[in-house]
Amino acid sequence: MARKQHTTSLPPPFLKRVWMPNEQRADELNWDQYPFNLPIIRHGGLELQFEKAVTIIVGENGTGKSTLLEAIAHLAGFSDSGGAQGMKAIQPTPVSATDAGTLGARLRGAWLPQVRNGWFFRAETFFSVARYLDLAAYESFASGPDYLSASHGEGFIDFFNERMSRQGLYILDEPESALSPQRQFDFLKLLRRIQRAGNGQVIMATHSPILMALPDADLWQIDSYSIHPVALEDTAHFRLYREFALYPHATVEAMIE
Repeated sequence: MARKQHTTSLPPPFLKRVWMPNEQRADELNWDQYPFNLPIIRHGGLELQFEKAVTIIVGENGTGKSTLLEAIAHLAGFSDSGGAQGMKAIQPTPVSATDAGTLGARLRGAWLPQVRNGWFFRAETFFSVARYLDLAAYESFASGPDYLSASHGEGFIDFFNERMSRQGLYILDEPESALSPQRQFDFLKLLRRIQRAGNGQVIMATHSPILMALPDADLWQIDSYSIHPVALEDTAHFRLYREFALYPHATVEAMIE
C-alpha cells in the first residue's frame, strides 16, 4: 500500500540535517571503493545542516556532488534513478549504478516534519521518466503532461513548473543541462516562487553561475575534503565565466593551448 501523502503548515527546510553516524563508519567498509573512497566521506565524516529553503551545491566534476545528492535522495525514499517517492520509472539492470544508494543507506536524517511529497531530478534519466509519465497518462486516457512533445528545454521547464508546484522536497542534479541562459532565468523565477510560497525545500547541484546567484539561498562549495559556504564571486565557475566575458578570445586561446 502506498504511503498517504501529508502536508504541513511548517516552513522549509523540512530536512534539517544529514549525517553519517560514527557507528556507520565501520571498519568492514571498503574505503578504497567508490563512493566511500571520496575524500569528503573518507576523511572527517559527513554532516550537513540545512537552514534555507534552497541549498545550492557547486564544485568540480569528481568531487562527489551527484553522489551526495543521490545518497540524500535514497535517504529520503526516492528511487536512485530519479522520480517521485515509490516511483519505479526506470527498472534497475545488472549494470545499473547503485553505489550512491549504498552510501544513502548509511546516512541518517533529521526532519521537521518528514515530507513524503517531492521529486529527485536527474538530467540523464529525465526522458525515461518523462516517457513513463506521458505513457501512463495516455494509457489511462487522462490529459497527461505530454512533456516530450516540446523541445528539450521547454520540456524541462514544463516538467519543473508542473511537478514543483506542490509542497515537498526537491533534489535536483544539474537542472540547467538542457536550459539556455534565458531559460535558466525562467527556472530561477520558479525557485523564487517556491521560496516565497514557503512550501518546498530544494537541494540542487549546478555548474551554472546564473543558478548560483539565486537570492536568499545557501551556496555551498564542495571540494576534496569539505563542504563549506562560498560567495558566488569566489567560485571557480564565476571567475572563469567573468574572465571569458571580459576577454573571450584571449581566454579561449589560453585554455585550449
